[in-house]
Amino acid sequence: MRTATPARAGRYAALLAYLVFLAFPFFWLVSTAFKPPRELGSLHPTWIPQEPTLGNFRQAFDEQPLLQAAFNSLVAALAAAVVAVLIATPMAYVLARRRTRLTKAVTGWVVVSQAFPFVLLIIPLFLVLKNLRLIDSVPGLVLVYVVWALPFALWMLAGYARAVPRELEEAAAVDGAGRVRTLVSVTAPLLAPGIVATGLFAFITAWNEFFFALVLLKTPEKQTLPVVLTHFIGAEGVADLGPLAAAAFLANLPSLAVFALIQRRITDGMLTGAVKS
Repeated sequence: MRTATPARAGRYAALLAYLVFLAFPFFWLVSTAFKPPRELGSLHPTWIPQEPTLGNFRQAFDEQPLLQAAFNSLVAALAAAVVAVLIATPMAYVLARRRTRLTKAVTGWVVVSQAFPFVLLIIPLFLVLKNLRLIDSVPGLVLVYVVWALPFALWMLAGYARAVPRELEEAAAVDGAGRVRTLVSVTAPLLAPGIVATGLFAFITAWNEFFFALVLLKTPEKQTLPVVLTHFIGAEGVADLGPLAAAAFLANLPSLAVFALIQRRITDGMLTGAVKS
């Protein structure tokens, strides 16, 4: 017990330090968003605003079209998440159930493709979108987001599909259910937590993505929120810190809200009570 207690205390201390490390940037962002200009320019910054103000938020909305940019980001992120999940779910089921050389090669390619840098992909993607006349359009951006999110979504859902016991599908086949009926009525409900987690990943990735949106969207009315946030930085690299922090704080809220709403489904056991021992 004497040796276990210090070890446990050390683990808790390390976990607390890690949580502080993760939470501090967001805490400082919120604090900066509510500080008046006098406190932002102070040589002795404070942790908590002494005179909280909403002026930074009003100035942010006055200077940049944040609502339009947020709507563009929402449309692109939701569309990319839905399309990626719809494509990846049946493909992941095939990869999980058909263990052949081809499926192993596809799985290996999915893992390797995640190492490709953005710069390596942007030129061929730009040429493809140019031929399809989708440059400077939200549908073209959605297509890029789907292509980028699909490998990880496929790999993630394949892991969930492998965890579904074959006995459930065999029992459904004995009862007379066909392959499609088994997939829809038996397998899909058990994959629901994985589908939700994958959709969340695709949504957050698309919502926060910056590089593709910067290159592919040139019309100001079509730009997404991460791109519009860069407009608070002047030509000489000087940032309008208060409005920038306020806009960045608002840009983080949808991701936090979506995760808070569905985190219980992600953490729930996928097959709790499905098979009796």
